[in-house]
Amino acid sequence: MPDLPTLPAVAPPLRQLRQFDTCRLIPSRFADVEDSVLAPLADSDAELRDLFELDNATNARLLSEHGGAAGIGIDELLFAVPNYRIVNAAYTYARPEGSRFNDGERGAWYCGFAMETALAEVVFHKTVEYAEIDRFDDSVTYQAMLADFTAPFHDIRGLAEFAGCLDPASYVESQALAERLLAGGSTGILYPSVRHPGGTCLACFRPALVGNVRKGAAYRLTWQGAAEPTVEPIPIPHQNTQNQAGNAQ
Repeated sequence: MPDLPTLPAVAPPLRQLRQFDTCRLIPSRFADVEDSVLAPLADSDAELRDLFELDNATNARLLSEHGGAAGIGIDELLFAVPNYRIVNAAYTYARPEGSRFNDGERGAWYCGFAMETALAEVVFHKTVEYAEIDRFDDSVTYQAMLADFTAPFHDIRGLAEFAGCLDPASYVESQALAERLLAGGSTGILYPSVRHPGGTCLACFRPALVGNVRKGAAYRLTWQGAAEPTVEPIPIPHQNTQNQAGNAQ
């Protein structure tokens, strides 16, 4: 039996955060949510409608938006604000094994304070995927989604008692902390990036706190036989893609 996590009895301190232009990278194909990936598969509008109905029957985000998911209620999701579907997807499409501060039933909005941090996190996880199949041969485009936060979050930065939550190879202790804090009404966790030394990350537990979501820069990540990819910015016409990091307070 694996060892149970030994978390401190006292929760991490709360810190009032005011941070603008945080960076979250998502595959570009998911950034324009109005353009369905099903469209090229259909030969007619009628066939496309049939595909939509079949997809919607098992679509985790849509099930949640209609009150059908166990991990998050419809009352917590966003509606009728720019990019609300992208925000909702972060909470309804959890990986089965979970991530650092969420389980497999409820996701979180993960972001870095700097673009370099977001890129380092994505590069690490994609490289692990390719290493598992022993194939470093792919090219993927990512779209940065910027968001602003003004809210109190639990902060584990610089706290030795929560070092186990930053284990580079295990999420056991970090998920246990997240479960406890979430049950107590926590808004999320500030933590040092495990993949980008000196970087800062936020796992926001509440969709309503993900503010002013908009597109930032886009990048192409290319693996050509080696674990280290090349990272190239993709010009986006008529859009300000400069990331101006805000100040954490």
